[in-house]
Amino acid sequence: MNSPCIQLCQIDRTTGLCAGCSRSLDEIAGWAGYSEERRAEIMADLPGRRAAEGQEGGE
Repeated sequence: MNSPCIQLCQIDRTTGLCAGCSRSLDEIAGWAGYSEERRAEIMADLPGRRAAEGQEGGE
């Protein structure tokens, strides 16, 4: 099963996203039960989340 996990598991209190993979706690918890299509949708969204996190830190 494909996963964005990089073993850096810390949830940011502001965004609610993992610092390592940019998934929410709900996404992390449900990952194994999601369809391949749903996991692919989330994976496609992750680069945008990371970019948004970087912009928040720079303001």
